[in-house]
Amino acid sequence: MWVSLVAKIVIIVGMNGVICDLESVNWLRGTSTDLTKALQFLREYDTEASEMCFRVNTAQWQYSTNMTDLLKRKMVEEQTLRAKFDKLTWKRAVVFDWTRISDPVARRQLKMLTTNTRASLSDEKYNEIYHLISEMKDIYATTRTCAYAPGIHDNEVTYCDLGLEDIQTIMAKSKDHKELAHTWREWHDKIGPPLKNKYMRYADLANQAARLNGFLDAGEEMRFMYEDPDFENELAQTFHKLQPLYKELLTYVRRKLIEQYGDRVVRPEGPLPAHILGNLWAQDWTNIADIVLPYPKFADMDVTVEILRQGFTPLRMFQMAEEFFTSMGLKPMPPEFWRHSMIERPNGRKVQCTASAWDFCNNIDFRIKQCTEMNMKNLIMIHHEMAHIEYYLYYSDEPYLFRDGANPGFHEGVANAIVLSVFNLKHLWRVGLFNTNTDNYELNINFLMLMALKKVAYAPFAYLLEQWRYDLFESGVTRMNADWWDLRLRYQGVVPPATRSDAHFDAAAKRHVPADVPYARYYVALLLEFQVFKVACQAAGQTGPLHGCDLYRSREAGRVLMDIMRSGKSKHWRQVIRSMTRGETDRISADAMLEYFDPLLVWLRNQNRDEKVVGWTTFKEDKALFQPLIYGGSGVPTAKLACIFVVVLVFIQFVQ
Repeated sequence: MWVSLVAKIVIIVGMNGVICDLESVNWLRGTSTDLTKALQFLREYDTEASEMCFRVNTAQWQYSTNMTDLLKRKMVEEQTLRAKFDKLTWKRAVVFDWTRISDPVARRQLKMLTTNTRASLSDEKYNEIYHLISEMKDIYATTRTCAYAPGIHDNEVTYCDLGLEDIQTIMAKSKDHKELAHTWREWHDKIGPPLKNKYMRYADLANQAARLNGFLDAGEEMRFMYEDPDFENELAQTFHKLQPLYKELLTYVRRKLIEQYGDRVVRPEGPLPAHILGNLWAQDWTNIADIVLPYPKFADMDVTVEILRQGFTPLRMFQMAEEFFTSMGLKPMPPEFWRHSMIERPNGRKVQCTASAWDFCNNIDFRIKQCTEMNMKNLIMIHHEMAHIEYYLYYSDEPYLFRDGANPGFHEGVANAIVLSVFNLKHLWRVGLFNTNTDNYELNINFLMLMALKKVAYAPFAYLLEQWRYDLFESGVTRMNADWWDLRLRYQGVVPPATRSDAHFDAAAKRHVPADVPYARYYVALLLEFQVFKVACQAAGQTGPLHGCDLYRSREAGRVLMDIMRSGKSKHWRQVIRSMTRGETDRISADAMLEYFDPLLVWLRNQNRDEKVVGWTTFKEDKALFQPLIYGGSGVPTAKLACIFVVVLVFIQFVQ
């Protein structure tokens, strides 16, 4: 009787969107502990996976650098083959009980192959989730919105072919809050609803796969990538440390935005409207620097004019970046890099211009794809992408599974640490691109403000996105949009410029959500970039404030970076941090980031000393923008009340 009752409860509650799956969890794991067979399998996998990686990356490169329908079909074919290869690999790997394999390297590799994968699903469901993600990415890439046209009614013709790139340009450059609100609303209204049902099904399948792999849900499986049960608490502690700096920054920025737009758009002491921060996702505030920089007379830190005056070419910019790395004793770019990289926009064909670094998995071929323009932004970007190439070069001799950062945040963290040294007034002066006195106080506060608008403003967004995804996997999709905005208000102090409802799916406005790209890595990378930078600066003998450190020509700093990069993923990331810090710590920390911004924090506290609220107060009107009307008088969601009521009825029926 009780088994039947539980089965009915699971079905009925499931219809109300509440996860009450009481089925036992199966850990799909074999029984073989034969080390000889395991090592043979891993050797075969290493060769086959490297070849498959080369094929897929070659097809993706060909399409990205020549976007024709034929090359797109070939790319999709190779990607489909890769999905089948991954499924077959999992079936072969799961024969082994990795927990009882005696060799630690083989055990680590088998664990990586049999966890954090959807291959445990049936063939039908595995294909379904693969195609769902592809469909969501296609919808994201092809969505178009309508331009702002004041005075034109909804039923009149307006231009409705704005893509994401156009939208980002408007959000970055416009100072018309009505145009910004329209553009923000258009994108979020057009992108979310078509993806919502697909994403709900994706979440269900991802949870099913995770449970088959031995996890409670897909969120727990995502956290497992960091190989540490205490990792979430560690990240929470770092965010707690960063909050005072973020609140000081938000308070100052809010005051400047009120001066720009008035208190009818920005409420004094309240959260910030998401549409006026210069970015579609309100994650990077550098595009409002012209509004908030403290000392306008010292605002010009862009060396683009000097780059143009000196007659730089794309090749010279790449050579300059290479010389930065070789000056620290790191590796020069191999001949294949210069032969095959795309460093300029080609004529006569459509290309995908987003800058990216490529590893073709054959220990020889490494490339950068970038439509280089002659400006400071591109010069910095080249150094960033070349740092990824350096990482590829240093771990290229490791087995395929270990050719990656020590944890998912390391690659980006190391590349961004290099950028901290390159986008640096002292460094730009040393290489002859900046001619102003770099010790000027006002100039340095402006510089730190610009960096804070990019880095500090990003911290809560980078942290909360994965918190939202973890909650969704754990608690279900019933309140997915309200939960998204609740987290954004709580952690970021940001509210939508228009009323949102359950019909919306605003998290999907960020590509990483529908594209199934983990996001915690970006928060980890943000912390690591300052941590790595500080250690490298100490090795370089840096004196003075951390933000003035330049690693250029420091062989000692180069050795620190080599030690981080050469082990790839073969060691636990805590070992890498312990080695990097010479035993001082094995934890990811916010301390270096706080040290970097300490002069700005002192300045901000002085600027905000007369503010009644540092941070933001939340009124019921703020939450009313996104809270769905599903609450009863008791404050319990009515969907759950209905769920409980049905369960009680079923229970009474069975008892009788």
